[in-house]
Amino acid sequence: MPRAVGWILNEEDRSRLLERFPPRYAKTIAHHVTLSGHKAAKPVPGPASFEVVGHADDGRGIEALVVTCDGKTERPDGSTYHVTWSLDPASGLAPKHSNDLIAEAGWAPVEPSITFDAEPGLL
Repeated sequence: MPRAVGWILNEEDRSRLLERFPPRYAKTIAHHVTLSGHKAAKPVPGPASFEVVGHADDGRGIEALVVTCDGKTERPDGSTYHVTWSLDPASGLAPKHSNDLIAEAGWAPVEPSITFDAEPGLL
């Protein structure tokens, strides 16, 4: 079965970001930035640079950090680079719903932006 590919947050930077953005919902995700999903087998991407530039949460049970990947917020599939930060298991939402959250509710800028490291990998 094809796997998603992207970048896994560096553990030290993940901890630093969790301090800066305490998860709002019971289940903390804060794991990776997706490049492409499970629809087709894709190669693992190369190294990239990342910055947190925004925060999204419309109160329905999912929270995400909007990020740039090599200076861009838009993924090749037209969605937005992000890290699913937390979710409320009772909401019925899953990490994939972060895309809907960002597209429908938008996001608030984080200033100044915050750099972090992430390693290419299978998700």
